[in-house]
Amino acid sequence: MSRDAVAEALVSADHAIALTGAGISTPSGVRDFRGENGLYGEFDQSDISIGRFERDPGGFWRDWVAIHAEQFDDDPVEPNPAHEALSDLENAGVLDALVTQNVDGLHHAAGSESVLHLHGTAARSTCQDCGRTVETTSTIAGSADATYPPTCDECDGVLKPDTVLFGEQLPPGAMKRARRHAEDTDVLLAAGSSLTVNPAASLPRTADRNGATVVIVNLDETPADSLADHVLREPVEDALPDIADRVLEAKR
Repeated sequence: MSRDAVAEALVSADHAIALTGAGISTPSGVRDFRGENGLYGEFDQSDISIGRFERDPGGFWRDWVAIHAEQFDDDPVEPNPAHEALSDLENAGVLDALVTQNVDGLHHAAGSESVLHLHGTAARSTCQDCGRTVETTSTIAGSADATYPPTCDECDGVLKPDTVLFGEQLPPGAMKRARRHAEDTDVLLAAGSSLTVNPAASLPRTADRNGATVVIVNLDETPADSLADHVLREPVEDALPDIADRVLEAKR
C-alpha cells in the first residue's frame, strides 16, 4: 500500500521536507486561484500585480480586498487535518522544513514553526516608506467604508500586503533555503500543489536529482508525477493524517 511505503520512507529519513500548495487549504474553505472554480475566473492577474500597485495603489487595494473576501468567503478559516498532520510530523522531529506556496497562514495556525513562505503572507502589510509592519486585518477592517489605499499610522506611507504580487520576485532568502533543503533531503512530500508554478515546481526535480524519495499527494495529475516514487491521488485531508499516524506509531 502506498501509504505504508510513504510512512516507511519518512520513518527512515534523516532529513524530510514538505511542499504544500493551494490544495491543502481548499478543505478549509479557502478558494484556490487556478482550479475549476478558481478566483482567476473572476479576477484578472494584472489587477493584483506589482505594476498595478505602483500605478494605482487605491484601485489595487480595492481589488485585493475583494479577492480576499471571495477567497475566504468572509468567514474565518481554520486548519484542517492535513495541516495538523504536517504539524504533528514536525513536532515529532520527522519534518525538517515545511515549504509553502500559500499565504493564508494556516500552517502556523496548526502549530508548524519551520514554515518557509515562498509567496509571502497575507497576514501582514508593510509601509513602503518607513517599513513598519501591521496586521493586514487592521487594514481591511470595515472595508465597506474604508479609504484606499490604507496608510501607515506613523508616517502616512502606503501599505502593501506582504504577499508576492505578479511581477515581483520571490523572497530570495526563503527560496534559497528551500533549494538547500531540497538538495539535502531524503524525502520530499508534495501535498496539494499543482507543481506548475516555478520556482517552487522545480523543488521535486531538485530532490529527485539528489536521490531523494519524492512523494506527491494531489487529486489531479502534476508535471512531476513521472519522477515521483509514490503518487497518491487522494484527498490530502484523508491521506496525510493516516500517513502521520503510521509514522508516529512506528516511532513510538
